[in-house]
Amino acid sequence: MYARMKRVVLATILAASVSPALAAGASNFTLVNGTGGALQQLSIRRAGAQDWRDLGAAPSPGARSAMNFSDPDCAFDIRANVPGAGPITWAGVNLCGAKSVILNRDGSAGAWVDYDQ
Repeated sequence: MYARMKRVVLATILAASVSPALAAGASNFTLVNGTGGALQQLSIRRAGAQDWRDLGAAPSPGARSAMNFSDPDCAFDIRANVPGAGPITWAGVNLCGAKSVILNRDGSAGAWVDYDQ
């Protein structure tokens, strides 16, 4: 009986500590252009969705820009047009709790994201 009560209390504490983070969704973040090149036509969509929406002006190489954004989901795809390379997509970007998202790109390694929490 004591062990069962202990598990119930532990489960309740875990649920209470996780729920607010999950319910918060994505909110404003800083976008860092770590690609080493220019980015144009910056857009975002829920991961796997069809409709892209404008995210605002892309920061210049090495710079950062504040992105005003709010959505109940966490996983997003970010796309930008890279001169000479065409559209590049950073897929499955987790924006829940992210303060800064660094977009990286390498001709041989592809596109990836780093997070600065």
